[in-house]
Amino acid sequence: MRPLILVGGGGHCKSVIDVAEQAGFEIHGILDLPENVGETILNYPIIGSDNRIVDFVNDYDFVVTVGQIKNSDLRKRIHRKILEAGGQLRTIISPKSHVSNYSKIEDGTVVLHNSVINADVRIGLGCIINTLSNVEHDVTIGDFCHISTGAMVNGGCIIGNNCFVGSQSVLAHGVEIVDGCIISAGSFLHKSVATQGVYFGNPAKLIKRL
Repeated sequence: MRPLILVGGGGHCKSVIDVAEQAGFEIHGILDLPENVGETILNYPIIGSDNRIVDFVNDYDFVVTVGQIKNSDLRKRIHRKILEAGGQLRTIISPKSHVSNYSKIEDGTVVLHNSVINADVRIGLGCIINTLSNVEHDVTIGDFCHISTGAMVNGGCIIGNNCFVGSQSVLAHGVEIVDGCIISAGSFLHKSVATQGVYFGNPAKLIKRL
């Protein structure tokens, strides 16, 4: 495994550092905003901004460590910049998680501690599968989604690209979600949704179109 460059220095970066260390990765440094260069995050130096991605593509792999709540635009921009520079995105999986041998996870996704990914799950590019989340059998999750802490995605669900499923929310069996939706924390989504927007409540209802 090549050493890692982390891109993004916020709170999500700290979570990824912990997972990467426990998964046996060496972290070379972090790229963040220019004004933060020279600072450290959990003892790892901020060594430049994302304009330096091209300097590291030959010797290091990359993980995008920017978080995602309202939308995935920044994460997608950084992923694209890494790939256009010829860089390789690394998938990081916590040794404290359970990931079925019959699942498939695309590049750049991070699976955090105590999450469960069951059989015949398909997870796209650049996703965050956060602490204590449960992704059951036969689920499909699109690119650049964030399944947040303690969320429960029941069997057969289909989640489009660029979605956010909030903390301790529950998706009933077989629910389908259109691209670009936000399921707010603590909500229960019991039927499929075809309108892009923010959903909240038990049962979850559309409260804002996006």
